[in-house]
Amino acid sequence: MPSFQSLYRLISPRTLRLLALALAISCLPVEPAARAQASAKKPADAAKPTRLYTDSTIKTDPRFVVEITGTGPDLIFISGLNCSREVWHQTADRLQKKYTLHLIQTAGFAGEPARDNANGPVLDPTMEAVDAYIVANKLAPATVIGHSFGGTMAMRLAQQHPADVKKIMLVDSLPFFGVLMGGPGATADSVKDAAAALQKQMSGPATDESRAKSKSTIEGMVTAADNVDLVMKWGAESDRKVSGQAIFDDVTLDMRPGLAAMTTPVTLVYPFDAKRGIPLAAWDGLYQSQFEPVKNKTLVRVDDSKHFVMYDQPEKFAAALDAFLQS
Repeated sequence: MPSFQSLYRLISPRTLRLLALALAISCLPVEPAARAQASAKKPADAAKPTRLYTDSTIKTDPRFVVEITGTGPDLIFISGLNCSREVWHQTADRLQKKYTLHLIQTAGFAGEPARDNANGPVLDPTMEAVDAYIVANKLAPATVIGHSFGGTMAMRLAQQHPADVKKIMLVDSLPFFGVLMGGPGATADSVKDAAAALQKQMSGPATDESRAKSKSTIEGMVTAADNVDLVMKWGAESDRKVSGQAIFDDVTLDMRPGLAAMTTPVTLVYPFDAKRGIPLAAWDGLYQSQFEPVKNKTLVRVDDSKHFVMYDQPEKFAAALDAFLQS
C-alpha cells in the first residue's frame, strides 16, 4: 500500500483541501433566493423536513430529531452535516417493510431548530445524546449507518461506547479529515486554524463570493440537478452558527489513535469519480491508509459516484447496504 506521503505527492495539496471541504461540508448554506428557487422545483406534496411518512413517529431530543418508521430489526441512520434525514428517503422506502428505521437529523440542520446545539460543541454532545437514545430504547447493540458527518458520529459512537454498537457503515467518511487539509503530518492542533477559518466561513453572512462557490461546490458532491437543488435547500435552511461549530468539531476530531483497538466491525462505502482526474490507485490508497489499523473492516468503492453515493448510484448503494446488513 502506498504511504500517505506518496499519496500526498500524487494528489496536490490544493485538491486535497478542496476534497476536505467537499467531504466535511455536506451542504453549504446559501442565500434565501437559492432556497426559494430550490423549493419551487419540488412538488407541493414533497417530503418535508418535519415528517417523511404520515404514519411515522417523531421524537425530539435537545440535540437531534428522530423519525421512526417500519417494522422489524432496528437500524439507525444518521444524516450528514446540514443534511435532512430525507437523504435516506429512498433507502427507507426500500427497507421499512423489513426493518424499524430510526432516521436521525442533528438539531440545527436542514430546518430543524438548533435547541441545545445553539451553543458550544455539536458533534460529541449529539453523539452522546444518540447513545443515550440507544440505551433508553433498548436498541443496543445497535446497527448504525452514517453519511459524512453522520459517519464521523457513528465511528465516534463505536469508539466511545463499543458495547452499545454492533456494527457501523460509513458512507464517505474518514477518521480524521485534518490530513486532507494539513498533509500526512497533520494533527488536531495543526489544523485548528484552518478549521476555524471554515467555521467562520460557515457561520458568517453570505457574500457574493460564497454564493458563487456554493453551487459549484455542491455540484462536486452530487450529480443530478434536482439533487443539487435539494442539497442547497437543506443548506439554506440550516442554522449557520451550528454549521460552523459542527465543521470545526469534525475537522479537528482525530479518531486514528483509537482505530487499532476497535472491535466494532466497520464497513466503509466510498465513491470514485474519475472526472476528478485523480489516479484510482491514489484514491484507493487514501481511504485504505486511513482505515488500515482497523482490524475488522470492509471497504467498498462505488465507481461513477460523488459524495452522495445514495443519490448518484442508488442501486450500487443498495447492494452495499444489503451486504452490510447481512454480514
